[in-house]
Amino acid sequence: MAKERGTNVVARNRKARHDYLIEDTLEAGLVLWGTEVKSLRAGRASLVDGFATVDRGEAWLEGVHIPEYSQGTWTNHSARRKRKLLLHRAEIDKLAVKSREAGHTIVPLSLYFKDGRAKVELALAKGKREYDKRHALRERQDRREAERAMSLRLER
Repeated sequence: MAKERGTNVVARNRKARHDYLIEDTLEAGLVLWGTEVKSLRAGRASLVDGFATVDRGEAWLEGVHIPEYSQGTWTNHSARRKRKLLLHRAEIDKLAVKSREAGHTIVPLSLYFKDGRAKVELALAKGKREYDKRHALRERQDRREAERAMSLRLER
């Protein structure tokens, strides 16, 4: 079997960019069981309730739903188990310090295969307030309206 090349996205957490102000991103590997990999290759995962924690010098991904593999037997995995993240010590220390600050958290943005290995894109994020979310939506609407007006003007 030829080695996979490129990036194959399995799941994205689109709501994270709406709910959080993304300050920094980094890529981490995942420790997975065989049936989890097969389920991911089938394109089945959800990052909606996911978050990462740092516990005793190790980074963990929690709340991510990878459904049981349909062809699996008694060796099947638990759908919402904690999964260890593979990061360098300096990256773990940086995440630990930043996540202790008030209002900061670590959220997964996307889950993908890169050159055949499962990776997760993590973001160090700060929660947005309700008025920040409304303000961002309003700015996006205004930008779209301005682009529409410019395109209509160019057509004339």
